[in-house]
Amino acid sequence: MRLVDHFENGLDAPICLTWELTYACNLSCVHCLSSSGRRDPRELDTDECKAVIDELQRMQVFYVNIGGGEPTVRPDFWELVEYATAHQVGVKFSTNGVRLTPERARFLAASDYVDVQISLDGATAEVNDAVRGSGSYDTAMTALRNLADAGFRDFKISVVVTRQNVAQLDDFKAIADAYGAQLRITRLRPAGRGADVWDELHPTAEQQRELYEWLLAQGAGVLTGDSFFHLNALGPATLPGLNLCGAGRVVCLIDPIGDVYACPFAIHDNFLAGNVRSPGGFTAVWRESELFTGLRAPQTGGACSSCSAFDVCRGGCMAAKFFTGLPLDGPDPECVKGNAELALASVDQGATPRPSGDHSHRTIRAERSRPVPVSIGWGPPLPTAVPDRPCDTSPLAGFTPAFTATGRP
Repeated sequence: MRLVDHFENGLDAPICLTWELTYACNLSCVHCLSSSGRRDPRELDTDECKAVIDELQRMQVFYVNIGGGEPTVRPDFWELVEYATAHQVGVKFSTNGVRLTPERARFLAASDYVDVQISLDGATAEVNDAVRGSGSYDTAMTALRNLADAGFRDFKISVVVTRQNVAQLDDFKAIADAYGAQLRITRLRPAGRGADVWDELHPTAEQQRELYEWLLAQGAGVLTGDSFFHLNALGPATLPGLNLCGAGRVVCLIDPIGDVYACPFAIHDNFLAGNVRSPGGFTAVWRESELFTGLRAPQTGGACSSCSAFDVCRGGCMAAKFFTGLPLDGPDPECVKGNAELALASVDQGATPRPSGDHSHRTIRAERSRPVPVSIGWGPPLPTAVPDRPCDTSPLAGFTPAFTATGRP
C-alpha cells in the first residue's frame, strides 16, 4: 500500500498537529488565518496544556506545531516547550521573532527536539511590512541573526506566497542560505482576516505557473508542507510531497480554548470536531468524532473526478473552497485549469462563510495601515499591538514518517 493510502484512511493518532496556544499577538498581519490579536480569557491554562501534552505522548504523536497568535508572549511558553520535549513530544513553533533574544536563541540551538520557524512575507522591508506591520521585517531579520549566531542550523524561514512577493522567491532562498536556514513557502488561504484580502493578495494564474516551475527546479530543497498540490494539474511533473489534504486524517488544529478543528485553515463551526476539555480529551475527539470519521471515509471527487488532473490535484484545498463559497466536492478556487472561474463568478460574496471568532484588535480593520511597534525583548506583550498568525501551514513540512506493518506510526 502506498504511503498516501495510509493517510487517506486516517491514523490512530495524528502524525503531528498544529496547536495555537494563544490569540494574543504583537503584530497585525492582514492575512492572519486565525484573526489573532487579543487573548481569549478562556485559554487552556498551564496544567491543562500539560495534560494535553501527556495525551500526545501516550498517543505517540511525533511533534506539535505551535503557533498563535504569537506563542512566545504566553508567560508559560518556554515552560511548556521544556515540558513537551521532556515528554518525548517534539516542538516546532512559529514566531515573528519578537522574543528571540540571543539568550533564547542559544537555548534553542542546544535542543535536539525544538525547531523554529520565523515568519517573513517579503524579502524586503517594503513588501514584508505592508502585510505584517511596520518594523516587522527588522525584527525578523534580527531573530534570524540571533539564531545563526547561536549555531542553530536548518531552522525555517516561513513565507506565505502572495501576488506581491512571488518575484522575490530567489531572494527568499538567498536569505535562507545566508543564515543556514531552510526556506518554507506556504499558500495564502482565504481564512481569518485573509478572507478580506485574498482577492488582492493571492497569486495570479501566470504567477501560479511561475511558482510551480520554480518549485520543480528547487526540488526537495524548499519545503512546502504540501500547500501547493493543486498546482500539480499543470503537470506532467509533480511537486515533492504527499500531495494530499490531511485534514482530520493525519493533522488537525487545537485552538487556545481547546477546540479541535480538522485543519489549521478551517476555523469554522462546520469543521469543529470537539474540545479537549470534554470527557475522553483529545484522544476521544481524534478517534471518535463524527466529523473526523466522515473525513476519513472514501470521498467522491464530485465535479473534479472527470478531470484528467484529478489524481494529482485531488480537487485542491478544502478550506480554500469553503471560504470562497465553493462546494467541497468542486474545484479549488485557484484551479489552474480554470474550472472554478464560472463558479466563483456566481458566488454571492456577501454570503460566503466567515471564520468562527475574530480576535483582532477592535480597531484593526479601520487602522490596517497603522504602523505597529515591534522589537525583540522580554517585556510584557505590547498592549496596542495586534495579530500575527505565524503563517505556517501543514505541520508535515520537512517530515518523513516511518510506518510499521500495521500502518501505525
